Amino acid sequence: MALIRRRASAPRRDPRREDFEVVELDGWRNVTDGEPLPEGDVLVSFARFQAERDALLARAGRVGVRVPNDTRPELLEAVTGAALVALDFPTQRDGRAYSLARVLRQRFGYGGEIRATGKVVRDQLAYLARVGFDAFELSRGSAHDALASFDDLSVQYQASTDQPLPLWKRVARA
Repeated sequence: MALIRRRASAPRRDPRREDFEVVELDGWRNVTDGEPLPEGDVLVSFARFQAERDALLARAGRVGVRVPNDTRPELLEAVTGAALVALDFPTQRDGRAYSLARVLRQRFGYGGEIRATGKVVRDQLAYLARVGFDAFELSRGSAHDALASFDDLSVQYQASTDQPLPLWKRVARA
């Protein structure tokens, strides 16, 4: 599985290919519920994070949270202390995680990494980046080919987290 991540120096704006890079290993360890926590960066379930939040945030190493896409948006405020939020796409047709990412960025001011996991494909990347995703675990296809998807769209009509004004308000009228 390939991982594409926004470069640390890249601004959050209309996504461009040069803003992202392919990463082979990122150091995060997926930990199941009930499993002892290893040293280093761990990724835990939303349920475990809610139950053990203070202890997890106090430990050495960063903590990330796997959030199911059917999570109620108002519950996301609890994860704002985590370094990484992984939002799941169980199918390509289920877009609830798009809304969750936007809520995290705009309503709760989350500044950490938001990662798309599950059934994530090339055609979604530019749209995912526009609502606040920083990283993408591709379920199939070449990561280097997927980087080219950021060049597929040259103009965005709608407002989003990266561009608060719709196109009709950005274009000068005679």
